[in-house]
Amino acid sequence: MAYCDRCERYFTSDRALQQHVEDSSAHHVCYHCDRDFTSSHGLVQHYVQSSQHHYCQRCEEHFEDDEDLEEHFEDDHHYCRVCNQFFRNDFGLQEHNRQKHYYCAPCRQYFQNQSNLDSHTRSSKHQPRAFPCCGPGCEKSFVSVSARTAHWESGACVSGLTRERLNRLAIKYDRNNVITNPSRLIGGRQGTVVTDMWATERTWNGYAYECILCFRTFPELSRLNAHLHSPAHEDRIYHCPEGRNGCGAQFTTLSGLCQHVESESCGVHRFKGEMENLLDSLTSRMRRIAL
Repeated sequence: MAYCDRCERYFTSDRALQQHVEDSSAHHVCYHCDRDFTSSHGLVQHYVQSSQHHYCQRCEEHFEDDEDLEEHFEDDHHYCRVCNQFFRNDFGLQEHNRQKHYYCAPCRQYFQNQSNLDSHTRSSKHQPRAFPCCGPGCEKSFVSVSARTAHWESGACVSGLTRERLNRLAIKYDRNNVITNPSRLIGGRQGTVVTDMWATERTWNGYAYECILCFRTFPELSRLNAHLHSPAHEDRIYHCPEGRNGCGAQFTTLSGLCQHVESESCGVHRFKGEMENLLDSLTSRMRRIAL
C-alpha cells in the first residue's frame, strides 16, 4: 500500500497516491525539482527564488532562461533591467530612465556614459545634415563640422581633397596660430613636410607585418600600409587654443580638434561659433583652389 505522510492516508496503489497528490489542496508540487509544498504561495515563492526556474509571477508563466524572462519583463511589464525595478506604466519607466540612466528616450536606447549619449544625440539620427561638403563635385552633407572635416581627411571626397592638403590649408590661413601649433610645423607656414611611407614584404617578422615606428603588428600588409598612411605617426600640429579658454590639448587631425570642441569637454566650447567661422573660411577658400 502507498501512504501519504502529510495527509496520514493509505492508498491502494502508487497511482492512486499520485492522483491524490495532483488533486489535493494540501499538495503543491514542483515536478522539476521534485519538491512538494503545503501551499500554492510556497510553490510560487519557490519558482521566484530558485535559480532552477525563470518564472514571471505576474503572468504565471515559465521561460527557458533569465534572458528570455528579462526580455518578457521589458516587453510586457515596464521593467528596468539595469535597476531590476518594475513600474506601473511606460511613462514611469521613461521618467526613471531619463533621471537615472544615460538614455535616449526617442530611440529607447541606453548608453554607457554621458559622452556616448551626447555623441548619439549629435548623430544623423537626431540632427539635420546642415553642413554641406562644398568640395567641387561633392554633394554630400554632414551633421557636424567634425564629420565634414573627417570626410575631407579620409580622401573619399570626389573633389580630391586629402588630409595633407587640408593640413596645408589650415596652416596657411591660420595666420595667428589660433588652432595650429607653430612649434610643430616642421615645414613652416607652407605646411609640414609630408613623407610618403610604404611597407614591403620585408616587414614580415615571422608571424605578422610589423610597423617599424611603433612595433604594432598586422595580419595583412595592406592593413600595415593603411596604418602608416593614417595620422597615427603624424605630428600633433593642432591644439585647443588656451587663448580661447581652451585646455591646450593637441591633435594630429583637424577633425580631432573639431570633435573636441563639439564635445564641450573644456571651456573652448564657448567659442565654438568662432571655431566654426574659421573652418568656414577654409571651406570658402577651397572653392578657389584647384583640386
